[in-house]
Amino acid sequence: MGENVLSGPLVIDTHDMGRHPGTERTLQLTIPAPAEMGYDVYAVPEGSTIEIELRLEAIMEGLLATGTASARAVGECVRCLEPIDEAVTVGFQELYLFEAPSTPEDADEEDHVLEDDQLDLEIVLRDAVVLALPHNPLCGPECPGLCPECGARLADDPEHTHGEAIDPRWSALSQLAEQPVPSADQSESDITSDDSKE
Repeated sequence: MGENVLSGPLVIDTHDMGRHPGTERTLQLTIPAPAEMGYDVYAVPEGSTIEIELRLEAIMEGLLATGTASARAVGECVRCLEPIDEAVTVGFQELYLFEAPSTPEDADEEDHVLEDDQLDLEIVLRDAVVLALPHNPLCGPECPGLCPECGARLADDPEHTHGEAIDPRWSALSQLAEQPVPSADQSESDITSDDSKE
């Protein structure tokens, strides 16, 4: 019997199942999360607990692994930067071949192959989590984000305002409008003074 080439909390020894189609095995796993389970802004923290319910079923070509994983994802809202800490549950299913295809033409980069009856669930689990997590996490679907002028969180103060925003193209006109308008008497005196200069 060869040495175990795989190790880690997500490596499962399936030797006792044999290779008889129809054989099934159900497992409950509690493991620390491996690295890179998500994105920079939202991920399952490395070392945090993942609960996995796994069913292994032997078919002709290999073992079909079907399961769900429950974990917590943390990050920050892309609109208001508030911390997010949520429970996530993902499902996955993958076929692990008993033997690698004998010809290169039949091989597929996506194929997973048992190594000395060892089944490594890490890549499958990571792919499932990464696909399930949003690239742009929100603290809530209606999050209004931050005030573009002062950075205040609008969800905390929905009535937050800085007065009416002025289109920069109109700002020169608004400055003119704020200047005092000369009265009729001043206008006449200006005209009179102009005549006296002649």
